Amino acid sequence: MDQPSSAAAMKPHVEPGPHAGMGFREFVALIAAMMATNALAIDTMLPALPAIGGTLGVTDENARQWIVTAFLLGFGGAQILYGPLSDRFGRRPILLIGLGCYALFGAGTAMTPSFEMLLLFRVLQGIAVAATRVVTVSVVRDCYGGRQMARVMSLAFIIFIAVPVLAPTIGQLIMLIFPWRGLFWALSAYGAIVFLWMLLRLPETLHPEYRRPFALGQLAEAFRAALSNRQAVGYMLAQTAITGALFGFINSVQQIFSDVFHAPRLMPGTFAGIAGMIAIASMLNARIVERLGTRRVSHSALLGFVAIELVHAAIALGGHETLLSFAIAQGLTMFCFGLTVGNFGAMAMEPLARIAGMAASVQGFVSTVIGALVGFAIGQHFNGTTVPMTLGFAGAGLTALAIVLITERGRLFRPQMGR
Repeated sequence: MDQPSSAAAMKPHVEPGPHAGMGFREFVALIAAMMATNALAIDTMLPALPAIGGTLGVTDENARQWIVTAFLLGFGGAQILYGPLSDRFGRRPILLIGLGCYALFGAGTAMTPSFEMLLLFRVLQGIAVAATRVVTVSVVRDCYGGRQMARVMSLAFIIFIAVPVLAPTIGQLIMLIFPWRGLFWALSAYGAIVFLWMLLRLPETLHPEYRRPFALGQLAEAFRAALSNRQAVGYMLAQTAITGALFGFINSVQQIFSDVFHAPRLMPGTFAGIAGMIAIASMLNARIVERLGTRRVSHSALLGFVAIELVHAAIALGGHETLLSFAIAQGLTMFCFGLTVGNFGAMAMEPLARIAGMAASVQGFVSTVIGALVGFAIGQHFNGTTVPMTLGFAGAGLTALAIVLITERGRLFRPQMGR
């Protein structure tokens, strides 16, 4: 190959992609495919919960919710380690191990003979797939910077956000052909496909000079810093509260459609409409947040979240809940959620730029694990009505509002540093 001329060498370098064999579109598609593994493992399960419980002898309907919560606990708990591990050993081996184990444990879940073993495999699958939650962002950062990185993440997010919207429908379609074990075989196959795609097409993206030793002291320092800054702690806890409400909805929604509305076949479509409101809110947020500021947008949305769920709880307590009122109220609540959670996360990270990678792992760990427990508590109170879920949502929203007020010393909408 000819040597570049001196004039060409002086031109600004434009990164064409992660490597010569993979174009921009394929890279975005691979990143989105890896990010989708988590949502597929949660939401495709929802139509299958009664069948799983029936086969494995789970007589308590609320106990089926462990199928979701066990996965979330594994997923949240492992996030704290993957960032430092990928900085030490590289992105590629950590992602390949995570995807390979995701496929392996999916197969194990499909063959499990007992509910206890199923839950164990769900925890292990959550631990495995946490790698894709943490490390894929690092891969994008390794390959692209500035506006190109923002473009990659935006395009991948569009694909990613469609997954939880469509996942229950995908699960229901699979169950029209196969028994519930087919869902886990499908997850295993999906993980294996993404594993092979990455193995064949994506090289190591971490530059050797950027590798850092794995040190428990760094984790301890990240915990200390993330848990000692008033703004970081406040918005992390507020994000955790409303994330818990979301997990409560996921835990309860199948039983609500089956036992309250007696319309289980309507669940995937209605779920898609409700979840789609998060996507609409996220796109709106991207357009307005720079002009209005994160506080003004998120605080207004949080007030809307609380108001809607207080009204929804009153409707449920009064015995006037219908499928239409449920869908409208939850859709509006999820719209407010979409305008809140991302901005809370950004404000929680804002003071921690020096340790952003570690801090993101700490905050992901706290918000997912505690949020999963909050959501499980909401789901476990299901009593054949929507009252426990609506009260749980209202309580989570009021808790988040109280935390924000304490964090901001009693003031809402207050701009800070141009935000």
